[in-house]
This record gives sequence, structure tokens and C-alpha cells, in this order.
Amino acid sequence: MDEAVNTILLVDDHPLLRKGVGQLLELEDDLKVIGEASNGADAVSMAAELDPDLILLDLSMRGMDGIETLAAMRDADISAHIVVFTVSDDRADVIAALKAGADGYLLKDVEPDYLVASIQQACSGKMVLSDQLTEILASSFRDDEKEKDLRALTRRELQILKYIAEGLSNKLIARKLDIAESTVKVHVKHLLKKLSFRSRVEAAVWMVEQQK
Repeated sequence: MDEAVNTILLVDDHPLLRKGVGQLLELEDDLKVIGEASNGADAVSMAAELDPDLILLDLSMRGMDGIETLAAMRDADISAHIVVFTVSDDRADVIAALKAGADGYLLKDVEPDYLVASIQQACSGKMVLSDQLTEILASSFRDDEKEKDLRALTRRELQILKYIAEGLSNKLIARKLDIAESTVKVHVKHLLKKLSFRSRVEAAVWMVEQQK
């Protein structure tokens, strides 16, 4: 039964928010909060020690901010899904978080049910992004003068890009295509470079726009 439960580390410098989110998640049978951290340094060490499935990470914290914490976690080879949970809808913050290795970006004004559903999706390997952020990123692509040409991609890269647009993780894509996860990572790196994207979420949002 424990295999179906996803473990979560909450990282936020506001105790009230941690308590509220923790109580919300405790109502779900498949989610379990196993730790809380109020700053980046503690978050990195706790993530390494507890090995959670998902980390819900605030951006604005004293000392080590969310972006620095995120980068430190990825440098420490922490493999948990990391979802940024913040009040900032600034495009620069979104891009910085995704570039640093975030698997999702949610705003703190989301409805409780939406937060729970997004965390569950992120635990399964899907990327999650607040709806209004999708539009912010999409509009910036529409304003982008640089033409991005899908014809520059190989057939395999295009196939993988379509799966990325569906929100699949590298592991799930590898499983679907019956290839190694490391091979998927190489293809993703190449397609992002060819299309001048800084993150897979940017690529996913742009691809969804192309398919409309």
C-alpha cells in the first residue's frame, strides 16, 4: 500500500502556509508530508536525507532564495520532482525556475483542489504550470520575432517534443518509445537548442500553441 503514497517536502518561510498546505495534503490518501523546511539550506539537507517524491518550493525566502535552493538541489543530484509554489507571476522568475530545473510552477492563488490535483500530476512525472502562466509564456512566443521551424527537428525529436507537450517526463517518454532515458535526455537537449528554448516547459507551451 505504501508504494501508492507519494512523499512530500514543504519548503516555505511562512509557518502558517506550511501548516495550511500540509493539512490540505493530509486529506489525500496518496500524499504524505514527511518534512518541512523554512529556509534553503535546511531544504537541501532534508531533501538529501528524506528523499521525497516531490518538493513544493517557495521562491521568496530569506538568505538562500528559491532559485538558489533549486539549483543546489539539482547540483546535489536530488531527483525529486520540484514544483515552485509562489506569488510571483513574473516571466523572468518563471524562466529562471524552469531553467534551474523546476518540474512545475504554481501560483499561491490557485484553488485548493487545483493545487492537490497539480501535485498529484507532478508526482506522476507530468509538468504542471498555472493556467495564467501558460498564457504569459505563450504570448511571449507569439511576440518572438525569431521563427522556430519544426522542420529542423529529426522525426524522433519531433516525436519526443509532442510527448513533452503532453506533459510526459523523460522516464515516461523512454518507456513509451522503448529507448533509454539517457537517450531521451540527449534528444531533448538537441531539440531545445535547435528551437532556442531554455527549458522543456517553454518547449511544451510553444508546441501546444502550434497544435491549436
